[in-house]
Amino acid sequence: MKDFATLFTRIDESTKTTIKTAALADYFQTATPEDRLWTIALFTGRRPKRTITATRLREWAAEVAGLPDWLFEESYSIVGDLAETIALVLPPATQSEDRTLTYWIGYIKTLSTLEDDARKTGILTAWNSLPNTERFLFTKLLTGGFRIGVSAKLITRALAKATGQDEPQLTHKLMGNWTPDTTTWDALIEADDPTADLSRPYPFYLAYQLDDFDDLGAPADWNAERKWDGIRGQLIIRGGEHHLWSRGEDLMTDRFPELAQLRDYLPDGTVIDGEVLAFIDESPLSFNALQKRIGRKTVPKKLLVEAPVILMAYDLLEHKGQDIRDTPLKKRRETLNSLIADVPDTAPLRLSASVPFETWDDLSVARDESRALNAEGLMLKRLESPYLSGRKRGDWWKWKIDPLTIDAVMIYAQAGHGRRANLFTDYTFAVRNGNDLVPFTKAYSGLTDKEFREITSWVRKNTLQRFGPVRQVPPEHVFEIAFEGIQESPRHKSGVALRFPRMLRWRRDKPVDEANTLDDLKEMLATYG
Repeated sequence: MKDFATLFTRIDESTKTTIKTAALADYFQTATPEDRLWTIALFTGRRPKRTITATRLREWAAEVAGLPDWLFEESYSIVGDLAETIALVLPPATQSEDRTLTYWIGYIKTLSTLEDDARKTGILTAWNSLPNTERFLFTKLLTGGFRIGVSAKLITRALAKATGQDEPQLTHKLMGNWTPDTTTWDALIEADDPTADLSRPYPFYLAYQLDDFDDLGAPADWNAERKWDGIRGQLIIRGGEHHLWSRGEDLMTDRFPELAQLRDYLPDGTVIDGEVLAFIDESPLSFNALQKRIGRKTVPKKLLVEAPVILMAYDLLEHKGQDIRDTPLKKRRETLNSLIADVPDTAPLRLSASVPFETWDDLSVARDESRALNAEGLMLKRLESPYLSGRKRGDWWKWKIDPLTIDAVMIYAQAGHGRRANLFTDYTFAVRNGNDLVPFTKAYSGLTDKEFREITSWVRKNTLQRFGPVRQVPPEHVFEIAFEGIQESPRHKSGVALRFPRMLRWRRDKPVDEANTLDDLKEMLATYG
């Protein structure tokens, strides 16, 4: 754990990619194979599940520190992170345990099987045997909230440096439904065959947002298609089985049972990149229809009827068992088209059609039609481009439609986390309804650090009431809220929920009585919901 804590500190103290890469590479060359594997798992989001509630940890930490609950809560609200607060307020450890990261993760797993009193004893014993940074990390692992500013690309770069393997090969190896409980360092990293796991997807190719056409050259060099508003996924058919992976490496095969029949029509050794869409009468439904199925491990018959899905195919990555990602897009699309031509219309598979255009102005007109088609905008892909991994600039671009916006009033503020723990950055917004203000969304991004500092100073001077970490403030400031979609929601007082809300700008020029109303919000729901 000491070595892992040293690695964490080296990464946390630097913003330079070269320093983080070097720290990881050094660690991968010296740590035990088990600890290396757990480090990769933790840094790529494969965290152990929460062992204990935050409430219990706060109670026990306050008790050990000899602090009244109110003082611990005040400290927590200032620090902004529970594990860091606990590490700071606890007395110095009186014991010493020089154990590995793998040992402590096993220890945490054992705690989850114990009764409350035994669990408390185990946690307090661990706290009393770990120095500050290791105690912080142990508590993070307890809560299931371990996160660190390391990208998957940085991990593969460090692994390549430590092992001498190619980055693309390592990126492929790290994909899939593995955990340290189901594999080993040798099987995952050192094994020569990256396709040993037949369900393993390829790394997704991601696009940058398009700002202008200046560097794109001739329109004839590009393919345009709709940016459909669903769930990006890879359909894999290998070994007589099929698997469906989301872009976030979530295996979602069982959530969309309709796609199982594609095994009857597509050859073994096929991998298709596409978008899962709710689809009826040859038209995609809104994302709201698909959202009802997200998170369900089993889908009731009613939803299968109300929101049947298809895979809208974008690209072909593997054909007859051969990786064809280096083949130009134009040829990959031709092969994909020939595959889909043999699939009956009754099957849940469609080709994402190219959008015809001769000039960039033509494309602009096509983009303006997106919202009416339940699309997010357009994708532009160079016809000669290979299928790369990760976000690369140059060959793939997304040109999204402008977001929906509404002017709203800030009524509550809450401190952020991490480096924003001392700033009020998380706000609740309301719209007018007669003489009342009706809360309808929260947002925490979109402003500059300078604006966040200015609002924080105002919140501290103008707090009306406190509700734990939340502060009620006078309804004096109007913000323009941008969002991608709107849907009906009986769980919210306003009756609506927004998709991806964020603050577009602080409307210093607009008084509260000119903010939008609940009727405006419901009109948007009727139009775009």
